[in-house]
Amino acid sequence: MDYFLQLVISGIAVGLVYGFIGMGFAMIYRATGVVNFAQGELMMLVSYIAFTLAGTFQFGFWPMLAATVAASVLIGLLIEVLLIRPMLGQPVFSTVMVTIGLAVILRSVVVLIWGADPMPLNAGLPTEVIKIGPAGLYPAQLYAVGLMAAVLLGLWTFFRYSRVGIAMRATANVQTAALLMGINVKRIFALSWALSAGLAAIAGVLIGVIYDVNPGMWTTGLRSFPAVILGGLDSVFGAALGGILIGMVENLSEGYIGRGMKEIAGFVLILVVLMVRPYGLFGKPDIERV
Repeated sequence: MDYFLQLVISGIAVGLVYGFIGMGFAMIYRATGVVNFAQGELMMLVSYIAFTLAGTFQFGFWPMLAATVAASVLIGLLIEVLLIRPMLGQPVFSTVMVTIGLAVILRSVVVLIWGADPMPLNAGLPTEVIKIGPAGLYPAQLYAVGLMAAVLLGLWTFFRYSRVGIAMRATANVQTAALLMGINVKRIFALSWALSAGLAAIAGVLIGVIYDVNPGMWTTGLRSFPAVILGGLDSVFGAALGGILIGMVENLSEGYIGRGMKEIAGFVLILVVLMVRPYGLFGKPDIERV
């Protein structure tokens, strides 16, 4: 029983990171209908930016996180304005190919600037493992729990009560109707990319603090993709829960079945779920969204 609880608790900690990245995927898809295949690479880039900020200014965790999120939001806006906005009116496939090309470029840029060796991200957090029952967690993993709760509450409040959040929900449902109601859809698209980049920054800082920064971090974005498919591509909050479920399934499959299962368990799970609910656990069929 202790072994099972250890796998579950550590899986939840990993799944929270998946959840942040998955929410970024869902944020852009819900607003624009585009899957951003550069989300993992953007997370990797901002993790290296956090490494540079921490080394240059000796930031602690919270100032470093705030500065990294701000820088990431700016990068997200630049990507939307320079690369995505010119693709408006073009087939979605063409825009998706732009994100794939961006992903390849970001991988090369990271290696050119920072090199290929792993580097520790020193955020001034304690390194001692904290025991929670039978499981041991790093302080950064506990921070991830608090951050996820705060982000979910903030996004729920934003989408439910703010005028901009309501406009984003309207644009996500029917873009044409949103345009007729006077909503600036271009600004909504830019905001979705900015918020998605901010979520990537949180994930990048947490991964860097726990596992160091390295050029292979982008694969975490690929492994987070089952989270957003599981939760539903059009459900930001479903992606968060999907990430937690994927993290637990990965840990349990490796713990009880064997090494190598962790890399494929999430994809096996979404194959099973999609056969029953093609739009994910919390997503809605297109006919319900129109």
